[in-house]
Amino acid sequence: MAFDIVLSAFLKTLAQIGDRRFRRVLLIGIGLTFALLVATFAGFLGFLNWAVGDTATIPLVGEVTWLKDLLSWSSFFVMLALSVFLMVPVASAITSMFLDDVAQAVEDRHYPHLPPAVPVPFWEAARDTVNFLGVLIGANLVALLLYALFAPAALFIFWGLNGFLLGREYFTLAAMRRVGRDGARELRRKHALTIWIAGVLMAMPLSLPLVNLAIPILGAATFTHIFHMITSRDPSGGTNQYRAR
Repeated sequence: MAFDIVLSAFLKTLAQIGDRRFRRVLLIGIGLTFALLVATFAGFLGFLNWAVGDTATIPLVGEVTWLKDLLSWSSFFVMLALSVFLMVPVASAITSMFLDDVAQAVEDRHYPHLPPAVPVPFWEAARDTVNFLGVLIGANLVALLLYALFAPAALFIFWGLNGFLLGREYFTLAAMRRVGRDGARELRRKHALTIWIAGVLMAMPLSLPLVNLAIPILGAATFTHIFHMITSRDPSGGTNQYRAR
């Protein structure tokens, strides 16, 4: 049953992928991510220029004027490499602040009978975003040890770990609009397998350039469908679960 729910939800999401609200959130996430990376690089470069100055003294070499240029070019390539690693988690975290538009687009098309949902306040969403970004990056850094120890299974570890994290985050975002944080936590506990399977489905394309940037949109839409499917089948759910908070 869990796989059937996930597959049905994902196919409905793919059928709606051209929705203009989906594209808007995707462009916002990518644009803000690039802006953040550029601002970070500019700040780091400014700090290097201030710290090194126009000239520097190197032991056994003496005073040089080319060290600042060397560090500037080196920092560019370092930030370029870091951006490859950070692009997806940062874009996912930033985009998550705007995923209410995606969930609303799904509900407008597939669940028009529902009363209006109460969106999560912006600052609460921003706090959750920071927490999610920290957990996502931290967990994957720790997992590097597991990848080294169990190299043949590294890809499956990556999918399993990120599937758990993505499933937890996107289901919570979808459910909180309708049943609040406590209700989302309870549903997440009761339907952990379904949520994890769907999360793994979201995690599998993370290694594909460009495609991975659409994962937050696909995740938000898919888990909105999953939320409505499991609550409609939950004996303790029913129409009560669909009231706005």
